[in-house]
Amino acid sequence: MKPYPHYAWAQLIGVPVEIRRDSDVVRSGVVDDAMPEPAALWLAADSGGGRELFTAAEGYQVWILPQPLDGRLCYKMAADQLQGAPTLGR
Repeated sequence: MKPYPHYAWAQLIGVPVEIRRDSDVVRSGVVDDAMPEPAALWLAADSGGGRELFTAAEGYQVWILPQPLDGRLCYKMAADQLQGAPTLGR
């Protein structure tokens, strides 16, 4: 699978992502928090740097790479959540 841009940033809390600007990878990490409008997110602090804010208004894009998770249904449920579809228990 290839990474692809994802535009509903508020749905990505807890998801590993790449932050890109002008086709270059600026930073990779896990989304710590996000706001839907205006599109903004914070990457969690890690060995690559401290907690950092990125906004769409500054030209940043968020790219994700779908990865299989443990369990029978986790992969499908994660994909559905990223697309905004309802999941079990909602």
